[in-house]
Amino acid sequence: MLGVESRPLQCRDTPGDNPVLMNRDSGPLGLLWLYMKNLLVCRSPEMWHQSFGLLGKSYAHDTTGSFFLGKWLRVPLYPVSLCSAVVDVAIQDYVADVAAELIYQNKSQTSTEVLFVFPLGPHMAIYSFQARSEDAKVHAVLQDEVQQPHEATGGWENLEYLRDQSEYPGEAFACFLGTLSPGREVVVTLRYVQELPREPDGAARFVLSPTLNPYGTLYVWNCRTSKLHYSLLLTASLQSPRGVVDVQANFALTPLIYTAQDHSTAQAPLLQVSLAGSPQCHHDLELLVYYGDPTAVSAVVEKGDPEAPPGSLLGDPMVLVTLAPSIPEAVPGQRQSGEFIFLLNTTFLEHAQDSLLFLLKSLPLGCYFNIYCYEETSVGIYSQSVEYTQDNLTEAMRRIPSTGSSLGDSNLLETLRSVYNTPRPHRHPRQLFIFMAGLPPDVEAIAAEVCRHRNSHRCFSFCFSEDSAALAMALAKETGGEAAYVSSDNRRSFVVLKCLKQALKPAAEGVSLSWTLPRGLEVEVLGGTPQSIFQGQHNLLYAQIHGQAQDTTVAKGVMTLQYSLDGQDVTYTIEFPLCPQGDGRLAGHRLAARCLMKRLLPESVSGSGEEPRHRAVEISLTSGIICPFTSYVGVRTPQRVTWYQRPLALLPPRQSLIPCQIVELRGSRISSCYPKSIWVPPGWLTAVRASWLALRQLTHDIAALPQRRACSKACKPPPPLFSSLKYVDPMEFGLCSSTLWQWCPEAAAKCQELVALQNADGSWALSSGLASVLEVDEDEIKGKMPDEVMEPSIWATVMAVTWLHRHDEYYQDLCELLEAKAVTWLCSQAVSQLDKCLETANTLLGSSVKPSVFRL
Repeated sequence: MLGVESRPLQCRDTPGDNPVLMNRDSGPLGLLWLYMKNLLVCRSPEMWHQSFGLLGKSYAHDTTGSFFLGKWLRVPLYPVSLCSAVVDVAIQDYVADVAAELIYQNKSQTSTEVLFVFPLGPHMAIYSFQARSEDAKVHAVLQDEVQQPHEATGGWENLEYLRDQSEYPGEAFACFLGTLSPGREVVVTLRYVQELPREPDGAARFVLSPTLNPYGTLYVWNCRTSKLHYSLLLTASLQSPRGVVDVQANFALTPLIYTAQDHSTAQAPLLQVSLAGSPQCHHDLELLVYYGDPTAVSAVVEKGDPEAPPGSLLGDPMVLVTLAPSIPEAVPGQRQSGEFIFLLNTTFLEHAQDSLLFLLKSLPLGCYFNIYCYEETSVGIYSQSVEYTQDNLTEAMRRIPSTGSSLGDSNLLETLRSVYNTPRPHRHPRQLFIFMAGLPPDVEAIAAEVCRHRNSHRCFSFCFSEDSAALAMALAKETGGEAAYVSSDNRRSFVVLKCLKQALKPAAEGVSLSWTLPRGLEVEVLGGTPQSIFQGQHNLLYAQIHGQAQDTTVAKGVMTLQYSLDGQDVTYTIEFPLCPQGDGRLAGHRLAARCLMKRLLPESVSGSGEEPRHRAVEISLTSGIICPFTSYVGVRTPQRVTWYQRPLALLPPRQSLIPCQIVELRGSRISSCYPKSIWVPPGWLTAVRASWLALRQLTHDIAALPQRRACSKACKPPPPLFSSLKYVDPMEFGLCSSTLWQWCPEAAAKCQELVALQNADGSWALSSGLASVLEVDEDEIKGKMPDEVMEPSIWATVMAVTWLHRHDEYYQDLCELLEAKAVTWLCSQAVSQLDKCLETANTLLGSSVKPSVFRL
């Protein structure tokens, strides 16, 4: 229906000649940006200069609807309009294959140079692209970067401009299409695959790319008419062995048409509309697909490509496995399993002793921990992680140096290797907290080392400078953790504790998959199986079936998932067909290729020979998915024939090469700090840089806010946070605690003193130090202790928790975990005595803390 070529991107055999990319004398130079949500249009010279800034610093407005930059570059304000979009989506459980045909028309009076830009969202990869006009046809091909048999000879300045001067950061596929004459059309066809997020209720969530549906953006207006005219046809086919139960969307749906009796497949023309005038909605088109019986594990089998050789990645069947165990919420403050390893650098040791105190005191009983001061040595404070007890915590605090030797992050790589070589405690999921002040050396090796062990741990990364921010986020994304940029000492404790709360979510541990297949068949899980799955996460695995079954009467295989949850063993078993059906679009196979190439990356970086690299290049060229060792090149073939008078002959079309590649848009709001030598899968950089931009904006806004709760009844309302990005870091930064230490240093010092006195089990001892913090005489505290209380530490702990809640405006966020641990300890010691203790504490401290604080 779409007329999109189904073949993947192929490596071209013969290089083109050295062509002239374009004739700029044919008309004024215009830049067409089919960008973000269809295109980016400037309604004023100021907006253009601010967003893109170009070759000249001076500009002058032109009354004809354009303006000049410098003395020679004239940029018209008339965009090339999107006339129609036809989109066909095939969804299998939690993967999607999207085929789209977009028709653009140059409605201006001047020729326009066309640069097509397609933003790549998370877990998205293009595998086929072509564009055609009356004059020429352009298609993208992949080639081995080392051999580089083909290279475009001109037009790179357009991509360099896009990379350096675009306002918004992210990763995008960009291809220069040449010059489009007035009134002419260009038809763009592309295909991409994408992993779909799983909603908490089990639904698969699909969002139509903004480029395919430009409505809802501020940048699609025609500068003269302020109107947009285009038609959109969206169709979808849905497949799941559990059955398609329901489909919901934020737009009108047509009824589903089931194409199988068991409702395992369905089709529908979901949306067919002609849109004109001003947009009626300002949101992306979203689709939620619900399947039957949401369980901890599901499997969809995708048949291989019949034209691919047996035993190859595309030739054998692929099982798409979704792991999503149901994990209940954990009660804060209770005993909890887990291994927490802290990798501290000199900056953190010198300037963040308070943050380290809060971090260590907030750990739960039952876990294991260790500390590495990696700029001092690659050896941990303990030879291996130890149980979190009062004695071990006291010894750890004694061994931590207060200052470092400022050697730089030179030992981070060795420290990581030391950590990975140390066995972890049984059934305790490993989580690393990495603190970086600057960009460390051996960045490629660090990324490869973390990638190699991504299934065995999570990373929570913290950076204190811009140059290490992207690396910190990349490490966190690779392992399913989180990252944070800390620009102020006043925010450090709050940011670290926010991440710790995420790390304390319960997990399914000891995850394993086993397979029962007929003799002659075997299964390979590409990328391996994660050892732990945390609450709120789901994992999509790709398992390929190899071989030939000796018993053809067996039509199904069996997969068994096993894991441990709260000390209890859990088992799930499902069946899947060995002779699958399908539409042949191979979405699962291509996403599996992306996963496999990611696994081969650390092997190639670590110097394991040329085999991993050759394997990755082979997979990339056959699947059409780009990898670190391949690159795009655009091949332009003229559609018109060329006549020569001497001798008179009709020559075949002459191909030329044009720029086409994945572009890392740096954005004018931030500087580029991501090392070019580190490659992450397509879509990662979008999330990484969006997170980085959001964090920087949050940092800027929060730092400018006065302390609202305690120091400021006369403050002005805070400016709105930068919320236009689709991806926001999971940590939602508060507006009070982040600025607490700047505005209330005395309260900060008292809080730190109180936290330092707390024991590992959450209790406080009745001491002169506690009395000093509470600003109550020690003898008075002892004299007011209720007669029912047999243990002074119970009374002391009630007093400490009551004091914290008396100053709730200061300490609520910072001491939430500490307080939960204290209340848990109290409830296990003397529930019957808490009412009387709280009443007396409120009287002594002049507070009105409610019994619900102590779970009464």
